[in-house]
Amino acid sequence: MASHYELSRIMRPDDANIVGNVHGGTILKMIEEAGCIIGTRHCNTQTGDRCVAALARVERTDFLHPMFIGEVAHVSAEITYTSKHSVEVQVNVLSENIVTGAKKLTNKATLWYVPFSLQNVAKIVEVPPIEYSSPEQEEAGKKRYEAQKLERLETKERNGEIIMSVSLPDRQTKEPYTVAFSQSSLIHLIGPSDCTLHGFVHGGVTMKLMDEVAGIVAARHCKTNIVTASVDAINFHRKIKKGCVITISGRMTFTSNKSMEIEVFVDADPLVEAEKGKYRAVTAFFTYISLDKDNKPHPVPPLKVSNAELVCSVI
Repeated sequence: MASHYELSRIMRPDDANIVGNVHGGTILKMIEEAGCIIGTRHCNTQTGDRCVAALARVERTDFLHPMFIGEVAHVSAEITYTSKHSVEVQVNVLSENIVTGAKKLTNKATLWYVPFSLQNVAKIVEVPPIEYSSPEQEEAGKKRYEAQKLERLETKERNGEIIMSVSLPDRQTKEPYTVAFSQSSLIHLIGPSDCTLHGFVHGGVTMKLMDEVAGIVAARHCKTNIVTASVDAINFHRKIKKGCVITISGRMTFTSNKSMEIEVFVDADPLVEAEKGKYRAVTAFFTYISLDKDNKPHPVPPLKVSNAELVCSVI
């Protein structure tokens, strides 16, 4: 059975951010699409319930080099470990300049998927095992699985059902370089084009929106060109159904001389099934860097944190 998949497409103007490079969220979305395809294919190689692989977690994702409009993105996905109910997919992204033929590695990521039955969305089906090249390879995969499982549970416990909304600040009354000054939110109604065969939102759609919010926070803080440097683990705690209104919120949590750490969380509010109430669906931390007019790293203004904000961050 095939455990490798590659997709390629040319980067067009509608894939660009406001500076002209390929939007980091677009790359995250392509990474997730490749992972979903290979994961779903693998999980349907056995008899039984037909299923679709749903994104449960994205490990740290590094943005090694920028990608530009007109280049071809080659997204390569490989299944590297399977447990009884989950699939680990490792993804590399190469950009190709089709004029010069030059290629470079732009992104690396590891994703975890869980297969859900198409007949019963509450049912998680078993994953067919893969063949490993050695016992050491299987053991290394098992250690990665146990580590991500533990961290995902700890993150879910920390978030619980606490909905910490990010209010829209009046920037005329807020002090620059504070958390309150740059914090930002987007509101989005989940429609059919955002969803999988199950009627739940694609992980890639959510990640692109999260990257947009993180970028807004970073730009408001430093008032320069900014780019995504990396994404710490993205945890998908609960599924988001078609018809939900999601609020994607971001706030600055740390700055160094050259980088900014931004916490982003997604809260879902069922529009029709309002009695179910609002819930925390996704959490992540993004790291951005500031660039000058020549696209060289630029110093980041220090974050001013109040005592009240320190208490909130601990809680």
